[in-house]
Amino acid sequence: MADKTFTAAELAQFNGVDGAPAYVAIEGTVYDVTAIPQWAAGKHHGNLAGLDQTEAIKQSPHGQSVLSMLPVVGKYVG
Repeated sequence: MADKTFTAAELAQFNGVDGAPAYVAIEGTVYDVTAIPQWAAGKHHGNLAGLDQTEAIKQSPHGQSVLSMLPVVGKYVG
């Protein structure tokens, strides 16, 4: 895991808007979803990049199975 630690304010800067990278936090881990076409413009099925999406992924059809394909960029401390 990367050594970077993200607060909520820091994570919010990575919202995928206007060329910014798109990061999401899931259960304390921050993942880079920038290269994932489904996260274009920082959105995926109404979920926004730059936020803790732990609850959203628990309710998604794919669940956490997709996380192993994503680069880990740090830890989320809220």
